[in-house]
Amino acid sequence: MTGPPSLEARGITFGYLDRLVSTDLDLLVPQGSFTVIVGPNACGKSTLLRALSRLLKPKAGGVLLDGRDIGTLPSKQVARRLGLLPQSAIAPDGITVAELVARGRHPYQSTLRQWSQADQAAVAAALEATNTTDLSHRLVDELSGGQRQRAWVAMVLAQQTDLLLLDEPTTFLDIAHQIELLDLFRRLNRDHGHTVVAVLHDLNHAARYATDVVAMLRGQIVATGTPAEVFDEKTIERVFDLPCRVIEDPVSGAPLVLPIGEASRPSPQSIGPASGP
Repeated sequence: MTGPPSLEARGITFGYLDRLVSTDLDLLVPQGSFTVIVGPNACGKSTLLRALSRLLKPKAGGVLLDGRDIGTLPSKQVARRLGLLPQSAIAPDGITVAELVARGRHPYQSTLRQWSQADQAAVAAALEATNTTDLSHRLVDELSGGQRQRAWVAMVLAQQTDLLLLDEPTTFLDIAHQIELLDLFRRLNRDHGHTVVAVLHDLNHAARYATDVVAMLRGQIVATGTPAEVFDEKTIERVFDLPCRVIEDPVSGAPLVLPIGEASRPSPQSIGPASGP
């Protein structure tokens, strides 16, 4: 590694064709942080991640990677610093898991540098970290949704970047594999200094794993800070239009969000008849 990367959006306006998603948005991703972006569906979380990774060019403003406009940097230079796991990634037909993960080494290949032992070691380590070694010879097309998601995560890990952008990385995974991957990202962040930016839907996962939280609503950032600063009842009800209670997680000490829906309220039958005059 060459030191923690810095990533910043300055006054960016972005969207698709004539539809704007966000205007004049500023965001500084703290170096060495595990930053989680939360918000309701269609609020701009994934589109923001695409803009930060330069998959989507802002209509105004700019994204800075290590202090330089990301749009002016060579593609392979960006790919050696920043890895992206997009939503609903599609693998080519007939490709095996090992071949997919090996594509994460593309930024390091050139006419003068072909496949090496370092590349092979990076692929093997990524497969092991995601528990996909046994799947390495399977076709990606044949995998379950959860297996396929872990294969894509392995490809991003094989890229060995200092900065990871993860768009709903736990999609399709059962709860055990969700925790397994989130623990892996935390280790990469805490023990190896990677900066991680992830879009998550589960607020309690965000509260437990994030060092920093960004809450979005209708294309704008409405709150930033630590989980304890962002996850309060007033902010959550504003962002998600959902009443809740926030208590202390008895395991981690982080905020624990308890949504209040119809099932949270006692039924008339459970209350029982009034007693006495």
